[in-house]
Formats: sequence, C-alpha cells, structure tokens
Amino acid sequence: MTRFRTVALVPARAGSKRVRHKNVAPLAGHPLLAYTLAAARASGVFDAVVVSTDSERYAAIARHYGAEVPVLRPERLAGDASPDIEWVE
Repeated sequence: MTRFRTVALVPARAGSKRVRHKNVAPLAGHPLLAYTLAAARASGVFDAVVVSTDSERYAAIARHYGAEVPVLRPERLAGDASPDIEWVE
C-alpha cells in the first residue's frame, strides 16, 4: 500500500500592510515564523513542513528553522486579495 506524504503548508507573505514584516518579527529571541514551524514539526503529524513565501529573506529564515521552501511565490499570488487556495494549487 502506498503511503501518502503529509505536508504542513505554512503561508508567510512579506507584504503585510498593518504590521510590517510580522512573520519575522522577533519574539523571545526567535522570529514569529519559527514558532509556527516548530509547532508543525513537534506535532508529529507531518512528514514535511513547507513554507510558501514571496521573500528570499523569509525563505532563508524558514530554511534555517528546518522548513522546505521549494520556490518563491510569484507576485501575482502574494497580494492582499490573493486567496490561499491559489498558491496551494
């Protein structure tokens, strides 16, 4: 029987308007994104943790904390009105 790979998909868009760069804002010595990645890994549910971001800076941080970032999200999928389902597809 084939076992499917279970993947946590974590969005981390750099273009937040209300709180700039909130995903990488420091909290107790680590960027906010690091806590989401740690929780996903610690859950024991996922085979991989993948971050979808439009920022090379965010991608580097995500990789540092053990996530995969296969590609950067294109600008057309990183706007305020871009629904998550579009970058998931």
